[in-house]
Amino acid sequence: MSGSIITQRHHQLCAPSRAARELGLKRSEFDLAVHLGQIRTLPDEGGGGRRVAHSELDRLRESEGFPDALRRRVRVVGTTEGAEVMDVPVGRFTRLARLGLVSPVRFYLNRYRAVVWLYLAEELEQFTAAEENTPLLTARRMPEGLRGMLDAGVDLRARNWRQRHRGFLLRLTEDPWESAGVLAAFLDPAQIAELVPDPYERSHLGRFRPGPPAHGTQGTPAAHLIEKIMTADHPDEIEWLRTDLARALEEARGLRPAPRPTGRRISSARPQDTPTPREEPARGLRGWLRRRSS
Repeated sequence: MSGSIITQRHHQLCAPSRAARELGLKRSEFDLAVHLGQIRTLPDEGGGGRRVAHSELDRLRESEGFPDALRRRVRVVGTTEGAEVMDVPVGRFTRLARLGLVSPVRFYLNRYRAVVWLYLAEELEQFTAAEENTPLLTARRMPEGLRGMLDAGVDLRARNWRQRHRGFLLRLTEDPWESAGVLAAFLDPAQIAELVPDPYERSHLGRFRPGPPAHGTQGTPAAHLIEKIMTADHPDEIEWLRTDLARALEEARGLRPAPRPTGRRISSARPQDTPTPREEPARGLRGWLRRRSS
């Protein structure tokens, strides 16, 4: 009897908030651990997001160095603390981040609506420990090519964050429509309208678009800034997203076409009465990071 109870508990699922408590993590640390693949989750069959199996909690608790090792893997630092981790001046750390040599894993807006980028401390430690990176940390001046990129205004922090966050979200998808929704979340609505001209299909795709990880009241400067960070703004990045979205949509349509009104309803309705899905407001975002000529 006791064995069957243990087996049953082993396969039970618990909510993320409870799983975080059982692992001794803050909810933000838990969510990041899930994104990084440190904690495996399962979709909730009841439609309530994702859950964690007790067997997964047991696996983590039995791992070496728990809980400190898990906490170290999800420790994030800002620019000032990141510079301390790498033992470099804050200005040099910022230049390394702008060049994309260290990539943010999260961001938030402070009270002044300034973007605060957060980095994994463990990745910064690994970058510092690599011998080939020593000149970037200790030389008086950056190499000429990198200096030229900085002079040209290159700042890859937002683009690198988008790439990481997109990977996080795609790993959690279970369906081609979900994958398409993730890709669409990083494109301007004008790009989506061009790729998906059917309003019913576009409306269906919108159901699977995840929102931004940071929030601001709709229409406020903070919301516009978050949208700007979330939206691809470099020609190469936009083209990659468009290609992958077109491929994902083709797969999604083959699996399950987007729902639409029946033929009878369409034929009996006057053209002006045909329902039209609500469109998202255009962001009007344009790329500001220019391609550097070689």
